[in-house]
Amino acid sequence: MCVNRCDSGCNREISDHNGWSVRGAGMSRRWKIFVAVLLAIPLLLFTAFGVFVDKALGRRAVGQLIAGTFRGTKARPLTNGTFQPTPARLERGKYLAEGLTACLMCHSERDPQTRSPLAGKLGAGINDPDFPRPILTALVFPNISPDLETGAGTWTDDMLARAIREGVGHDGRPLFPLMPYESFRNMSDEDLASVIVYLRSIPPVHNPLPKMKVRFPFILVARGIPQPLTSAVAQPDMSDPVKRGEYMTKIAECFACHEGEDRDHHSLPFAGGHVFDDDPKGPIAAANLTPDPSGISYYDEGTFIRALRTGRVGARELKVMPWRRWGKVSDEDLSAIFAYLRTVTPVKHRVDNTEPPTYCRVCGQKHGAGALN
Repeated sequence: MCVNRCDSGCNREISDHNGWSVRGAGMSRRWKIFVAVLLAIPLLLFTAFGVFVDKALGRRAVGQLIAGTFRGTKARPLTNGTFQPTPARLERGKYLAEGLTACLMCHSERDPQTRSPLAGKLGAGINDPDFPRPILTALVFPNISPDLETGAGTWTDDMLARAIREGVGHDGRPLFPLMPYESFRNMSDEDLASVIVYLRSIPPVHNPLPKMKVRFPFILVARGIPQPLTSAVAQPDMSDPVKRGEYMTKIAECFACHEGEDRDHHSLPFAGGHVFDDDPKGPIAAANLTPDPSGISYYDEGTFIRALRTGRVGARELKVMPWRRWGKVSDEDLSAIFAYLRTVTPVKHRVDNTEPPTYCRVCGQKHGAGALN
């Protein structure tokens, strides 16, 4: 009987042990599935963000999203360097900031008729709360006048330099690339010094503004864009019209409007096609500036300069061309830009805003005369 009781007890123990083993194995599998799901959710969300960013901003922005998420903003340490004010720098800085680089066109309230900066508001910044806000909380161009409380009066020269060319604000946050710092990376050290010397010289304007905040997930993209400049940027040979013109197109950000893309997102330098949808009469596309017959091969230098000075080619209006800004640029620099554009690769891409928008097989967008490509 003892043996039987022992056998019975042992069997129960074995049965209980096996039961716990089965239940334990089941619990273990459920925990593994739970953990896998927890890990998969962020991955799926990040993939969805990537697809969304790709459609909204393009393929390059996906790489910036990844960099901004896992690396954060790359920023070099600030230095104590200063730029010595000189009459030559003051004159050069005024020329650049009011014309080619358009600093004061963006950072000043403008007269609705002339589109020139308002008197007493030079560099005081803009806040447009009615700007469409899928990416930004509001469109805010900060006060860059030397006001001590609300402007750039307490910022060091290197804070301004890092913001202008590297896209990192005085407080270390990444700047959204409405600020064209990727273009300004090409600005020479001397021209940068001149712009900053000039900005220090304009009257301070007390104008408190909110900070422009970037919505999620676009803030992650913004974090992945800035790249530190760790070496000097030399002035190009300004005696060579082609090299001079190439430099001007870079710091004036001509390609922001005129650099097209084909349907596979390959760059079409200066081939146009960038579409602006804010014209009440319909979409307007940037022109093809290459020397192809579908571009501006029929322009001579005089036609080109008049177009930039007046916003017209003959009787035809160039609706989105910021010609008032180009009115402050010298004939010598405009001639150099024309000389450079004559050397770029011709691209067959007809863009004609006098024609109705139709689908273009070159760029995959709808613009005037698109169906003729």
